[in-house]
Amino acid sequence: MGSITDPAVQAATKDSSKEEVPAFSFWGNAQKEFDPPHIANGNAFLGDVFSSSDINRPNPLSAGFYHLKPGPELVYTYTYDEMKILVEGEMQIAQLSAAPSAEMKEPTLIKEEVEATPGSVFFFPKGAVVRFRTRNGGKAWFCGGRARDAA
Repeated sequence: MGSITDPAVQAATKDSSKEEVPAFSFWGNAQKEFDPPHIANGNAFLGDVFSSSDINRPNPLSAGFYHLKPGPELVYTYTYDEMKILVEGEMQIAQLSAAPSAEMKEPTLIKEEVEATPGSVFFFPKGAVVRFRTRNGGKAWFCGGRARDAA
């Protein structure tokens, strides 16, 4: 038998320790074709296009689209870190001190409401309470540190 410096032994060792790398995923026109499911208030829709939880990653990432149509605002408390970029339309986005409740109808603004337009990028840290509004509708792409459909 050869030594570890023997090229034949090195090749056999490398081949036996290789893990199969999953193929990348692609959806060419997802921004137009993907229709996310309804999540709240009759005007908010969110769906994961891809998720690394599909291939059993220990710290999954999930990404997809969020659509908000004119109507009631959506207040969401993040239980994971998320990045979001507005790709169509407009949204007014603000961070609140807490989610509205019976005791606190109007939570305090932590961050002034901003007008998001296509190209606006956001980072929402775990624990952030965020209010989303729109006058004419908006669509955003997101990527969050969570499993598929765990938003």
